Amino acid sequence: MTTLSALSARLNSASIGKRRILRAIDLQLGPGRWVAVVGPNGAGKSTLLRVLAGLLPCNGLVSLQGRPLAGWRARARATQLAWLGQAETGGDDLTAFDVAMLGRLPHRPWLAPPSQADRAAVERALRAASAWELRQRRLGELSGGERQRVLLARALAVQAPVLLMDEPLAHLDPPHQADWIALVRALAAGGCLAVSVLHELGVALQADELIVVRAGSVLHHGPTASADTQLALQEAFDHRIRVRPVDGQWVALPMLADEASIHARSSLESRSG
Repeated sequence: MTTLSALSARLNSASIGKRRILRAIDLQLGPGRWVAVVGPNGAGKSTLLRVLAGLLPCNGLVSLQGRPLAGWRARARATQLAWLGQAETGGDDLTAFDVAMLGRLPHRPWLAPPSQADRAAVERALRAASAWELRQRRLGELSGGERQRVLLARALAVQAPVLLMDEPLAHLDPPHQADWIALVRALAAGGCLAVSVLHELGVALQADELIVVRAGSVLHHGPTASADTQLALQEAFDHRIRVRPVDGQWVALPMLADEASIHARSSLESRSG
């Protein structure tokens, strides 16, 4: 039996202004997976995530739970897909608890006060994001890492089956990065589709799947442990990295420029031969 995609996209292109960023995208993302979107700077990773979230128009079709995004009512869609963008602003005068409570708005009737269930969901979200101790502090008073954890809690409070996160590890120190990894693994184990744009390749290599983006196209999409996926990742970075197993997990190690040049020449020679 075929599992219904939690999120899918079939695009001809997506542009920002007059500049075309994405081209020829075809993705099917199933539930219960942590998917990392990786690639070099300017490859189109964040643009792809914004298209998947319905925040950027495209020439093509994006579907959520098997239905086109355009066919969802805004409130209903907001209960099914949660978003954590990068460098988000606003709400600096609100307490961390009230910021996280914004994630419950799609679940409440217009102008209705928060219910006990809403408050319980927000507490769970703040605790999951390691931000419960910040609940009475104003967002504008927080450090970058503290602020990021509160914004993560806001997205978690939605309790959506699809969670999209653009550079969620920004400003987080290593212990909180480890907490985030444990959190997304738990979300995926519970049936959520978690998609994250990551620059931290060592973290991305712990995901279930990688979407490797280069020059506005998906170079490869597959299981992280697959040799084809790892080769595509190395290719996307012009063989300036190499993926190796270390202590039971995959890591991306930098390759010196001379090594990369030798590797590229040998690859070309093997293909031509």
